[in-house]
Amino acid sequence: MSNSPAAEAARRRTFAIISHPDAGKTTLTENVLLAGGAIRAAGAVRARGENRRTRSDWMKIERERGISVSASVMTFDHAGLMFNLLDTPGHEDFSEDTYRTLTAADAAVMVLDAAKGIEPQTLKLFEVCRLRDIPIVTFINKMDREAQDPIELLDEIASKLALDPAPLYWPAGSGGRFKGMLDLRNDKFLPFAKKTNDNKDEGHPGAIAFHGAAINSYLDPDEQAELEEGAMLIQEASKPFDPKAFLEGHMTPVFFGSALRHFGIDQLLEGLGAYAPPPKAVAAIKGGEPIHVAPGDPEVTGFVFKVQANMDPNHRDRIAFLRLTSGKFQRGMKLKVQNTGRQLSVNAPIMFFASDRELAEEAFAGDVIGIPNHGVLRVGDSLSETGTLRFAGLPNFAPEILQRVRVKDPLKAKHLKKALEGLAEEGVTQLFRPVIGADFIVGAVGPLQFEVMADRLANEYQLDVLFEQAPYSEARWLTGEKADVEDFASKHKSAMGTDIDDQHVFLAKSSWEMGYVAERFPKIGFERSKERA
Repeated sequence: MSNSPAAEAARRRTFAIISHPDAGKTTLTENVLLAGGAIRAAGAVRARGENRRTRSDWMKIERERGISVSASVMTFDHAGLMFNLLDTPGHEDFSEDTYRTLTAADAAVMVLDAAKGIEPQTLKLFEVCRLRDIPIVTFINKMDREAQDPIELLDEIASKLALDPAPLYWPAGSGGRFKGMLDLRNDKFLPFAKKTNDNKDEGHPGAIAFHGAAINSYLDPDEQAELEEGAMLIQEASKPFDPKAFLEGHMTPVFFGSALRHFGIDQLLEGLGAYAPPPKAVAAIKGGEPIHVAPGDPEVTGFVFKVQANMDPNHRDRIAFLRLTSGKFQRGMKLKVQNTGRQLSVNAPIMFFASDRELAEEAFAGDVIGIPNHGVLRVGDSLSETGTLRFAGLPNFAPEILQRVRVKDPLKAKHLKKALEGLAEEGVTQLFRPVIGADFIVGAVGPLQFEVMADRLANEYQLDVLFEQAPYSEARWLTGEKADVEDFASKHKSAMGTDIDDQHVFLAKSSWEMGYVAERFPKIGFERSKERA
């Protein structure tokens, strides 16, 4: 028999992994799954052949490029806790997908490359976490390669992120000199075993007493002295780890290791279990009044933070990712969509393991379940048993690149419209339809999004498309009194379009024109973002 919704929610840990591209995020994801007992062998990001691929990168383009371009979810049970790992795209062109995924996370693991420290994309993602008050755990990766001085890395975290770093371990050297790390809380040394045989699994010796005789097998006297001095120095210089300061977003516990060599992963997972927060109460609107929905509340509630089509190419599937916020969900339940009032019978809810899946008989606050649907659910939708709750919508951001898209075979124009609408609903790109003319304008944050879009249109919809430079450089959503907006739209028909929700969008040819028009029409708001749903 299951525990109460509150007790079950308390054993959930829902976290995202964020990093700059190439810091080792996908490798870390694989090894966390391995440490959690969820998989038997971690897949190499650029594996030979199809036999060992990463479980989190399942799209064809991800496997070919060795990058993550789509958020995925993996659920596993470990040490009495239920972990929901949200893998986010590392590439900056997919920052919007990452932002939406972070709305479903209760904590984040920030992966830093030990040689490079904090990189631009890490900084951007960190700002998103700060906006959402998400506590951050830091994992300094690639210690088995030449690295910056760990004290300098901690200084960088303190100065660039305004976070107090609190190392729970301290490394013994780096690169070829990397011998392991000292657990600062119990004076135990964790030896790092260099891999001697490519076919052998990573096996690191168990922890030993730092001041015992066995330490001499791993560190010479100079290395021991250097490690002891470094550990004393950092303990005097940094604040001791305070779980309350971490949860409030002022402090980050710091772990060291090598994801590729599966070193430091068990300690990171143990730290997440011990310190990462369980699901908390979420702000919502009910009957026009602001309320908070607690994980232990009896009503089943949640919000859609992602929609993914064609995860299974054999079936034209369309899965909405629902983050549960309260209650005990059971298969076969009926849930209502707040903004449309439609009722759904959720008969085949899915628990995810990247693109693998199994039926979810029950789920609780903190869990992410997939709901198969045909265009009924969209990103930002709020679901509940009564249909009266509304969670804050997820934002769409103004795209930075606008391009015209045409299908090479004119007979497939109708198919193109349907495919583009499907991708826009997923949030892959944004779709605008100019008031004058028949072309579709697609907007994206970066060029890689267009490559992914072309790849998916070809593979999933059998559409060969051309992208051309659009005559517009900026898109802004219009806000203001209805009469003023209608008046503006009628006077600027050649620069007007509509988005997927039929909302008015002003398409400017340049940033100068954008500024000029905004100055001339002070009653109109030209917004860089809008709330979905």
